Amino acid sequence: MFAFSEHSLAPYLAPFFSLSHRTDTPAEPDSFPDSSYYNTGPKDVWLIITLMAVMAILRDVLRLGVFEPFATWWLTRNMEAKRARRLNGNGKTNGNGNGHPAENARAKKELRHMHRSVIRFAEQGWSMVYYPLQWSFGIYVNYYLPTRIFEPTDLWRNYPHIPLAAPVKFYYLTESAFYLHQILILNAEARRKDHYQMMAHHIITVFLLGASYFFNFTRVGCLIMVLMDCCDIFLPLGKMLRYLDVRQALSDTVFACFLISWFITRHGLFILVIISTYTDLPRLVPFEWSPHLGRFLSREYWIIFFACLTALQILQIIWFVTIVRIAWRVVAQGEGASDDRSDEEG
Repeated sequence: MFAFSEHSLAPYLAPFFSLSHRTDTPAEPDSFPDSSYYNTGPKDVWLIITLMAVMAILRDVLRLGVFEPFATWWLTRNMEAKRARRLNGNGKTNGNGNGHPAENARAKKELRHMHRSVIRFAEQGWSMVYYPLQWSFGIYVNYYLPTRIFEPTDLWRNYPHIPLAAPVKFYYLTESAFYLHQILILNAEARRKDHYQMMAHHIITVFLLGASYFFNFTRVGCLIMVLMDCCDIFLPLGKMLRYLDVRQALSDTVFACFLISWFITRHGLFILVIISTYTDLPRLVPFEWSPHLGRFLSREYWIIFFACLTALQILQIIWFVTIVRIAWRVVAQGEGASDDRSDEEG
């Protein structure tokens, strides 16, 4: 999509289907030398709206056309096989269970449970598709940026980071569209236990995305986004395996990968970014509010930026405590991994 030109479509349609605010490629770009370059601007909002609509359509197409039918087929097959074994074990050959009130009541309960599992499985399907693709795209973007994950000072050097290469701009806009779309989903689906924590997380994330984008701190944003998306590859996959009632060892293994990746990215590498924001940012970037030069850093904005990152870390620590509690149940008590963080309604 970001290969389209603003001039290849009608003027009133171009902002909805292509990157806007095209500008000249820098004489010596430090990344993406063969890419088109763009400034930031208000027209970018229209492309975000289009991306949100595309995500909503894809989510429903996948949910209704792929994941719900698959889960229904899989769980129905498993339920009928278990029921047949149960009836045969009781010495009964009547597979439909007619005339046995206890069995019929149990079958109705299993159907309700299956219906709930189908819905939950399908709801997680979009995340399972989105996160691996977006994380891979984020790895590509960060690989070609002149930043190193263990050298956070790179995030602030040569500020302001403008203009933006097309992949960087498209990456930012798709992430912004996704989190805005998630806010809508969060309020459309049944309330979970951590509804308000998730809402706060998404609102803070959208604020940081917008502020870092329009204030030209996109390199730190690109790194944070790829760190956040990493562990979310495993969480929806683990939930979906549990809803399908597959081997417990498999879902527990995926949960272990989720736990390890969460700790490394969200409590290891992300804390390095927070520390660098507090120590390196004011040291390497002068406090200067000069919009005509693309410089948007005041002491107040620096404090707000640091406070928002810290708030995200606090939320993640709260969730990590729950994750560790689940892991303890799996290891010490032999229970299967389940997501107490957000899986059940309040």
